[in-house]
Amino acid sequence: MNKVLVILALGLSVSFVAQAQNIYRSTDAQGNVVFTDNPERGGEEVDLKPLTVVPSRGGVREGEPPAVIDGGGSSGGTSAGPGQPFMPYDSFTILSPRQEETLPTGAAGNVQVALGIQPNLREDHRVRLLVDGRVSQTAMHTDTFMLNNLNRGEHVLQAELLDANGAVRHRTSPVTLYVQRASVNLPQNPNNPGSN
Repeated sequence: MNKVLVILALGLSVSFVAQAQNIYRSTDAQGNVVFTDNPERGGEEVDLKPLTVVPSRGGVREGEPPAVIDGGGSSGGTSAGPGQPFMPYDSFTILSPRQEETLPTGAAGNVQVALGIQPNLREDHRVRLLVDGRVSQTAMHTDTFMLNNLNRGEHVLQAELLDANGAVRHRTSPVTLYVQRASVNLPQNPNNPGSN
């Protein structure tokens, strides 16, 4: 008996799937066009072309290599060259300094900020660096910035990627940097408490 019920349920589900693939078009009394998947309501069958499905670039299945977009140019970057529509970058991050890194007194408040940009930065795109929410340096075609003479204390670094029109298209996650500097208020070197 159970086998009969399973076969009957399977047969019904197959017939529902077959019906769901057919769409019927009719016109009601007010002249409105009505589409339905129920053939009992009448109407003529509509021939639907198959949909084109493009998988997203976001997910990579385990064991599969990530998709590579060939730009066809010397930049080795995105699939769109200068003047072409904007294509997103797979990665845009601050590589160094690391999150909550401390810049020692001997660095005198100077630090190099290195960005990770994948694919490579397009020729018509620029990057600018923000320190504590303010633009520190104008937008340039680079992945490295040099910050000089930062004040002691906590600073938040963030980079923005601008397209050819100057619109911000990507922002890195903020990175907190702690800067140690010698102070006239401290009579001794904080790195060597035993000195006078």
